[in-house]
Amino acid sequence: MSLRDHPLRQQLANELHARPFPTLEAPCRAAFLALAPERDGAGRDRAAERAHLLALLDRFGADHPPPDATHFFGPLGRHRLKWESHTEFETYTLFTDGVADRPFDPASFDAFPADWLAAAPGCRIASALIRVEGPAPEAEVAAKLADWFVPESLAAAEVLGGSATVASDFRIDAGGHVRIAVFAADGTGAQRVGRIVQRLCEIEVYRTLAMLALPEARRLGAEATRLDGALSGVIESLRAGEAETEGALDGLLAIGSELETMLARSAFRFGAQEAYEALVNQRVSVLRETRLGGRQTLAEFMMRRFDPAMRTCRSTQARLEALAERARNAGDLLSTRVNVERAAQNAALLRSMDARAEAALRLQRTVEGLSVVAISYYAVSLVGYLLYPVAGRLGVPKEMLLAGAVVPVVLLVWLGLHGVRKRME
Repeated sequence: MSLRDHPLRQQLANELHARPFPTLEAPCRAAFLALAPERDGAGRDRAAERAHLLALLDRFGADHPPPDATHFFGPLGRHRLKWESHTEFETYTLFTDGVADRPFDPASFDAFPADWLAAAPGCRIASALIRVEGPAPEAEVAAKLADWFVPESLAAAEVLGGSATVASDFRIDAGGHVRIAVFAADGTGAQRVGRIVQRLCEIEVYRTLAMLALPEARRLGAEATRLDGALSGVIESLRAGEAETEGALDGLLAIGSELETMLARSAFRFGAQEAYEALVNQRVSVLRETRLGGRQTLAEFMMRRFDPAMRTCRSTQARLEALAERARNAGDLLSTRVNVERAAQNAALLRSMDARAEAALRLQRTVEGLSVVAISYYAVSLVGYLLYPVAGRLGVPKEMLLAGAVVPVVLLVWLGLHGVRKRME
């Protein structure tokens, strides 16, 4: 064919198959570990993360994944290791055939060397022990669940049309792990068992990561209460007309900038919380749970314990956004007040300018009258000098000649000045 593929076509197609589900035969067990830095998981050191993975693989002589890989699945001694790198965290899952004599024995984590764990480039954000057994009578399953889990927190259900029974109390046991039990029914294939175990691990880690937003929401909720009071005080003073414009503006700028900073810094955490919450709900829904002996299902457990925390996070985010909007509205009101005050000042200034212009006009007219007198005086004197010889020949006294020239000279001067003023206007 002569068609040219897009440079990313092969990569995008492979992404759909990059994280296959494990295939697990009951009985078996799994040790799940999720690592993440205390802060800024998205900006963590991926090179250190890869070096840590290779150090584990080298201890068992296992093959290395490609340099840019975000997923690895392969043998690790007598175990099988599944490693995944996500946006904020990485996960290690060890699958081992058979189950331990002691249910949920912490020794299942011994395949992770202690010094290797101590050198991890991050903290443990989640870990779980998964015990997968074959089919068992309902009474035996009930007895095991009562022995393994805290009854008050226990969530158990049949999943995928009775393919398996899953149970967990989502509590951290004395070994530091969450316990998850799976009882596979007759005829449940290895791929389906692997999908169930994988989804249960994802529910645990995504639930934990979604809950990371709860302490942040509580902290921001207290800050929001403080800023709400300060903002209400500024708005009330604006309404009562008690606040000075400059002081109110400084207060609004301080509150608004602090709110915008809080929103910016919490945007990633709350955005991630929404994504992880959606993943938890999706992973629970695809299990297609049916009730087991009157016990609460995983969905009901999440509704009672997990959903309220998520609503608190959403409520805090919405409250911060509403406060920021109120601060912006208060700023608009203050701007309107400033504009009104400025318009009043401008109107007063214009009235003052009109009064000064009117006074200047009256002064100009007064000066104009005085100018007519002064110019007329000099003009009459000049006319007198011109007419003195004529007056001597005619025998007219000089005083009479000057007196007769005053009126026409004054009139001519006034007309001249009036014409100049008209042309200037």
